[in-house]
Amino acid sequence: MTIQPIRLFGDPVLRTPAEVVTDFDKQLHKLVADLGETMLDAPGAGLAAPQIGVGLRVFVYWDPAADAVAHLVNPVLHFPSDDEEDGDEGCLSIPGLTFDCRRKSHVVAHGQNQYGDPVTVQGEARVARAIQHETDHLDGVLFVDRLTPEVRREAMRAIREAPWGDRANPTIKVSPHAGRF
Repeated sequence: MTIQPIRLFGDPVLRTPAEVVTDFDKQLHKLVADLGETMLDAPGAGLAAPQIGVGLRVFVYWDPAADAVAHLVNPVLHFPSDDEEDGDEGCLSIPGLTFDCRRKSHVVAHGQNQYGDPVTVQGEARVARAIQHETDHLDGVLFVDRLTPEVRREAMRAIREAPWGDRANPTIKVSPHAGRF
């Protein structure tokens, strides 16, 4: 397991849709372990493979019910209701900044584990937010894309003014505030 540098806003890999995982091998197991270690080190509540420069459909997240890091490969999301909630959301690739973002309150995610076995995860509140956020990363979507126009303008201004805003080196390792996705 190796802690990897987290790619920052402006890195093109964050806007590139990830490829479906087809090989459930030792390399994938190492990727899942590296994602978990990197997320815990940051610290964060979730981390997707593109955030460490790997274009595969896999992410990790903190599962409070298990009090452990969980992962999902090739997720497909379903929403059992139209209920939505606003909440502060941040991102390890946009360190130190949080903005109010509307997400579905409940999610059912179908995918696989690192061995290729089918997995279904149901999430509410924070877990639902994390699963949606990380799946967005796999689609090349950042949470700032989901903000209202007014809040998005505020977010983009804050990103330009952030100390890491110079993206000459998009893989600078930073330690943002805890609880970011």
